[in-house]
Amino acid sequence: MSFILDLHNHTIASGHAYSTVQEIAQQSKEKGLKMIGITDHGPLMPGVLSSSFTGNLIILPEYIYGVEVLRGVEANILDQDGKLDVPERRLRRLDIVLAGLHDVVVEPWDIKGNTRAILNAMENDLVDIISHPGNPIFPIDKEAIVLQAKKTNTLLEVNDGSFRGQSRLGSYENCYEILRFCIKHEVPIIVGSDSHISFDVGHFDNAIKLLKDINMPEELIMNFSTEKVRDYLFKKGKSRFSKNNS
Repeated sequence: MSFILDLHNHTIASGHAYSTVQEIAQQSKEKGLKMIGITDHGPLMPGVLSSSFTGNLIILPEYIYGVEVLRGVEANILDQDGKLDVPERRLRRLDIVLAGLHDVVVEPWDIKGNTRAILNAMENDLVDIISHPGNPIFPIDKEAIVLQAKKTNTLLEVNDGSFRGQSRLGSYENCYEILRFCIKHEVPIIVGSDSHISFDVGHFDNAIKLLKDINMPEELIMNFSTEKVRDYLFKKGKSRFSKNNS
């Protein structure tokens, strides 16, 4: 598998990441990526530099070193109603919105509570991707999440970063089960590196192994085509990808 895009990347603005936008774009060019997302954490993540970073992303060029750059955020899901920590007015200015649960922001609930939080977050039309839904810290009803993703046209992420290190042990098995339901219900997914340093941009080795293990149909994987991503974001109503701007 040869992926050409990575829409989950963090800069120094996240507070616990170590590269700039330019460094990420440079590495992306060197690795042959055609599209990246700059998706720093929402303001309630401890250590985030400033909420104004997300608010000022509009100044980023749409292309850096020939790589298409999507201006985005990884917002924190705050409660079981699916509330996010980024105001709607700012979300509307972004090209892509990830939303996820992080245990340094909220305490995990039980399976019903965790599932309800993600289900309701997906009801928000501005949310495009649910980040690391296989995180074992937040157990979920996997099939319910997949069915909601299909209903709301929301992408579920296979997070390669979850398979590296020790913080999310059990993610591989959880993601396998999520993908099994995605295949059953024909729900597309996207792979993200969740890079926190430029050298990890486009690091998909563990996720690709998982996708091969389960024989994931390539037509359900978004990472092969920038045009497929643009069309998806157009259908989600993102202004950058409207017909008038295409």
